[in-house]
Amino acid sequence: MGDNMSLKTGVLMIFLTLILVAAGGIIGMILGYPIEILSLAFIMAILVNFISYWYSDRIVLSMYRAKSVTQNEYPKLYSIVSRIAMNAGVPMPKIAYIPNNVPNAFATGRNEKNAVIAVTKGALDILSDVELEAVIAHEIGHIKNNDMKIQTIAAVIAAIIGYLGFMGRFMIFGDTRNRGNSQIIGIVLLAVFLPLAALIIRMAISRTREYGADERSAQFTGMPDQLAKALIKIENSVRKKPMRKENPATAHMFIVNPFRGESLINLFSTHPPTIKRVEKLNELAMSMGRPQVSI
Repeated sequence: MGDNMSLKTGVLMIFLTLILVAAGGIIGMILGYPIEILSLAFIMAILVNFISYWYSDRIVLSMYRAKSVTQNEYPKLYSIVSRIAMNAGVPMPKIAYIPNNVPNAFATGRNEKNAVIAVTKGALDILSDVELEAVIAHEIGHIKNNDMKIQTIAAVIAAIIGYLGFMGRFMIFGDTRNRGNSQIIGIVLLAVFLPLAALIIRMAISRTREYGADERSAQFTGMPDQLAKALIKIENSVRKKPMRKENPATAHMFIVNPFRGESLINLFSTHPPTIKRVEKLNELAMSMGRPQVSI
């Protein structure tokens, strides 16, 4: 699994390099300095790859103003994480608190040794202890399955590409009277195709990762029904009040897409439908002699 994950990470970074170099070529064409800016874009792509690989987890945590917490600050949460980590056979991950009322959680980090589980205020407020335990077990499932590195790097890469696309859309509304046809075409390419590239990156994070982490949660806790209940609670809460100010490029990292309903692009979310996840969890519950959850 490790070699396969390294290969996927490498492919993702090559894709980023190609996208940034292409964007540099387009911007160079718009500004009239194609070779110079193309060369600069290549150097920037190498730099961004380096930063994404080594610091993507810190970047994502900073996006959500996540704060590392101790056992003294959140003893119940710490106890749950510690117990599930022991059951899963992974090192105790760090715990981060996100001051956001939308219930959710995600795992990040390059590997098991520097993993972080981030939990929102909303999740701590609305989930019961056993539901929270099931959610934590799902995130530790991502750690066990070595999903976090590619998920976190993909989030940073998608955010960067999305920002370049935003620049292109901004240029569209600028003064185009003095621009040639090729420059206008370049601006449109930036505005349209870069966001699509960011979407492709997000969708490249396979939906099977969520199913796999759901199964891990059931394995670690023996309570697939509690994860199903938690997913339904989180889904209903997100539908009523999704995240709005944060970056949708990180949506695939969360246990449930927190930006649902925010834009058309989220119709192509990397998450499988919650109803399908609950159905699979009900199948697991039946096999484990646990109650099933009504959908």
